[in-house]
Amino acid sequence: MKVKQLIYRSQPFGFDRSMLAGILMQARHNNKRDDITGALICRHDLYIQLIEGPAAAIDALYAKISEDDRHCDVRLALSDKVSDRMFPEWEMLDDEMPTLIWSPQEIVDGAIEKATPAALRAVFERVAEKARDRE
Repeated sequence: MKVKQLIYRSQPFGFDRSMLAGILMQARHNNKRDDITGALICRHDLYIQLIEGPAAAIDALYAKISEDDRHCDVRLALSDKVSDRMFPEWEMLDDEMPTLIWSPQEIVDGAIEKATPAALRAVFERVAEKARDRE
């Protein structure tokens, strides 16, 4: 059964550890309920997130994120149907030591928007691999 996989990027508004902890706690609770899995890569100037699950649930979550005042400049980077989830065991994995290959200036210059779907997924594959190695 195919699931929808979506990657977006946004700029955090008021980023700090307590806000991030709140986002993650709420996401893990809601995502479990809605059969959504994924990962959030975060740093002071960027969120990039992969979410996957039933199409209606993913569309509803993305609409909610787009309206959330903790996110600025939300931009869809990829939306696709996939056969296998990349993060089946995580309601929301977080990576605070970003597994990103892009500098802050490259992000400003549109690196995420210019990246191929394969390059975007590769970033998240590294996050998943790193998390599995820690277990």
